[in-house]
Amino acid sequence: MENNNNIYPIFDRMLSKNDKEELLNQRSVMIWFTGLSGSGKSTIAIALERELHKRGLLCRILDGDNIRSGINNNLGFTEADRIENIRRIAEVSKLFIDTGIITIAAFISPNNDIRDMAADIIGRDQFLDVYINTPLEECERRDVKGLYAKARKGEIDNFTGISAPFEEPIDPSLKLDTSKLTIEESVNKLLELILPKVKL
Repeated sequence: MENNNNIYPIFDRMLSKNDKEELLNQRSVMIWFTGLSGSGKSTIAIALERELHKRGLLCRILDGDNIRSGINNNLGFTEADRIENIRRIAEVSKLFIDTGIITIAAFISPNNDIRDMAADIIGRDQFLDVYINTPLEECERRDVKGLYAKARKGEIDNFTGISAPFEEPIDPSLKLDTSKLTIEESVNKLLELILPKVKL
């Protein structure tokens, strides 16, 4: 009688990150934007993704809108929920990184402990932290979503920059102040940082 074990070949390992990177002809890297609400994180992330895409590089943006409405829709804005929000984002990011995809995250991530946790989960050797250090006054002047006005009136609790603290990154890979730099200038600085790291 034929041995059933021989009907289907058994492979002893999943394909590796290197296998995926070779298929995509790119190296994966995590670009983690941090900064106040209204600093320009999402705007620059979208512009960067387009520029990388033009160069034949596969990217994925993760930001508050696509994460908080889905995988993290059960989380609020308490300190514990903010930590869990970033932990889940980092775990999802790691899956993309392990698939060879350049991953861009745009989250306030307001303190160094939370950013360190993300870097440890994802892997520090592929984690680029980009601090969008646009001044609070400029972020508040833009107030795209009207959030600062509500926070000033006490209608939003734990609002970073107003009623909750923001810790500046200690040694970020790059700083960008969008009150001084155009989107194009910001993206060009990012490309100088990223392109050497993602080329096979």
